Amino acid sequence: MNFLNNKKILITGGTGSFGQACVEYLIKKTKLKKIIVYSRDEMKQYLMSEKFKSNNLRFLIGDVRDQSRLKLALKDVDYVIHAAALKHVPIAEYNPLECIKTNVYGSSNIVHAAIDSNVKKVIALSTDKAVNPINLYGATKLCSEKIFVNANAMSGLGTRFSVVRYGNVINSRGSIVPMVKNLKNNNINNVPLTDEKMTRFFINLNDAVIFVLKCLEKMVRGEIFIPKMASIKIIELIKAIHPKAKIKIVGIRPGEKINELLISSEESSSVCEFFDHYVILPNKYLYSKNTHKKFNKGKSVDSGFSYSSNNNKFLKVEQIKKLI
Repeated sequence: MNFLNNKKILITGGTGSFGQACVEYLIKKTKLKKIIVYSRDEMKQYLMSEKFKSNNLRFLIGDVRDQSRLKLALKDVDYVIHAAALKHVPIAEYNPLECIKTNVYGSSNIVHAAIDSNVKKVIALSTDKAVNPINLYGATKLCSEKIFVNANAMSGLGTRFSVVRYGNVINSRGSIVPMVKNLKNNNINNVPLTDEKMTRFFINLNDAVIFVLKCLEKMVRGEIFIPKMASIKIIELIKAIHPKAKIKIVGIRPGEKINELLISSEESSSVCEFFDHYVILPNKYLYSKNTHKKFNKGKSVDSGFSYSSNNNKFLKVEQIKKLI
């Protein structure tokens, strides 16, 4: 991570699960001049400042909905990791405009503020739910992806923008893992499950941080990076955490899928495959042939290829126990 030496980085939504793990990694493993946490919850910032003692760490209260505040925050910043989002699927279904204001308008504000502030690179975090979305959250993240990929046409040779798209993060706040752990700790054996066939992609939080930082280093402009991840059957995940659980099928919640996609068949013509990840290259008509030549070592995938959580390597119960 030598490219970060003596540079300044800002993380939006920096008090979330990813942000905290990323800050911890950056403090321990890099020689950054400044790490800026940008978020709107002052209590989480206070708790985080008590947890991480570093002379290079700064906290700024602000909302990605506020472009003028973002411009001030991004002054002299070299790199941005955009992790701020409203992510709760059912809540987004019932509060669509609030989700749109943060995930779509907030993304647009990041783009304009970064270009105006001459930021070198911005990488945005996306989700499998952005692929062929059926829920409001996924639709807003699809819009966000499009905003960041196509922002390169607006920035010209200036600020560069790319995206990382991955699945569920093990043990992240609000995910199924802490929920089931909480039921187990309170001796509650009845565990709700929407459908026994449900599968999801999962990634370890530290692996997600390292992958995002590697993509920040190697990005050119407009790529969508996707790590290769194992899939987990949710029913197996529950068994791994809570062996005594009595699973109650409650039906699919609003906007929920049985399986998730990370790459759709419609995207296959633009996909490059590497040993541990995929890269979706941007529209070739936006760039010269040589713009993305560093990805020429990647292998093309078959036409119609898709990367789905139900057609993938699955972890067994014992492997899940080790992962969590």
